[in-house]
Amino acid sequence: MRRTGTTRRGALTATGALALGAVLTGCGDDDKGPGRGGPGRTEAEAVRVEKRLRTAAARTAAVTLAQYDLAARSHPALAKGLAPLRAAVREHTEALSAGGGKAVPAAPGPVAADARAAVRELAAAERRRADAHAEALLTAEPELARLLASVAGAAAAHAYLLTELAKETLS
Repeated sequence: MRRTGTTRRGALTATGALALGAVLTGCGDDDKGPGRGGPGRTEAEAVRVEKRLRTAAARTAAVTLAQYDLAARSHPALAKGLAPLRAAVREHTEALSAGGGKAVPAAPGPVAADARAAVRELAAAERRRADAHAEALLTAEPELARLLASVAGAAAAHAYLLTELAKETLS
């Protein structure tokens, strides 16, 4: 009987396709009219759009980072397994904030009492983060679009890894 659901090959293929699509989106014609942002967008408007996108992306990553911290505190047995993913999310937050504020928002809601459910919640948070970054690609300048694509791909991979970890985690 054939296994259904997410496989490693499928997750990696989807991540690669997302990253490739984002890179190709960022590799268009550089003659976009006045300023950096395309037809009708001035340099000042392009800077404002980029700052807004970076702020939103950094906030999304910071919320996910806070969720990792909360899950690790609530379930100490998970801390070691979550540490590499948490470190990557911290680096994503720093890269997206580009020297901006370091204020980390509180994680939304309490963590599930069950360790397996807590890992599933983290996987869902990573999927939301990947979706948010992929959505931001539509209006981002090429350099920021490449960064967002990379981070979205990493978040999708994290979601897959956390889904697999949830299957192995004891309740």
